[in-house]
Amino acid sequence: MTHYKSKPVNDKGFVEWSSEEDSIWHDLITRQLPLVKERACKAYSDGLAMLNLPTDRVPQLPEINQVLVEKTGWQVEPVAALISFDKFFELLANKRFPVATFLRSREEFEYLQEPDFFHEVFGHCAMLTDPDFAHFTHVYGKLGMQADAKQRVYLARLYWFTVEFGLVEESGSTKIYGGGILSSPGETLYALDSQDPLRHRFDIQTVLRTPYRIDIMQPVYYKIHDIKSLYQLSELDLMEQVAQAMELELLPPLFEPKEMTHA
Repeated sequence: MTHYKSKPVNDKGFVEWSSEEDSIWHDLITRQLPLVKERACKAYSDGLAMLNLPTDRVPQLPEINQVLVEKTGWQVEPVAALISFDKFFELLANKRFPVATFLRSREEFEYLQEPDFFHEVFGHCAMLTDPDFAHFTHVYGKLGMQADAKQRVYLARLYWFTVEFGLVEESGSTKIYGGGILSSPGETLYALDSQDPLRHRFDIQTVLRTPYRIDIMQPVYYKIHDIKSLYQLSELDLMEQVAQAMELELLPPLFEPKEMTHA
């Protein structure tokens, strides 16, 4: 559950952001831009330049859509703070990327468990200008619509270790393309600079069987050869890969179980 509520969108697609929200956006983006400059992959950096996000105010959805539609046919879709898996997959299958129209508060400036407007727009929208990434995300949505609840658990791991927390090899260096990393100052540094996490070559069966937690720094990241690898991945029989993974046991988690709290 979340205590945030998405702000209404008018008939022109605009949100009435407050001056405080403009200030929070400014502080978030100006802190993150220097961190991703040398650490993000080229597709992300190119996409960010295309979007030309303002730093003095929260961007509006039509501004983002104008770029995405031209580049890959995608659009952002305003949604409630939390949506169902059915709605999530349906939107992706129709080249609509869900964006909750709320921004984190000052009290949760450093860490927010649920994806807010900054995470979705700054973290993900730049990659949606890349045709290979956009194609992968579209195929993923179509697969998710057809999958049952158990299959979706495995698909969620694929999304987590690619779209959210993916790394990529680029000109002999490791770069970031996952939006969950690129929208977090702590994880941007941790994912590339820390000695703590594992960084493994991407293997579909390993990824589908790797447990994760959403509320910690990731203990393991998976690195693809290049962004075009995502297109090639989308051309595989991914549901057959899911079926194979379901026949095997999950890999041992690389983290402590989350502490249970009792009233």
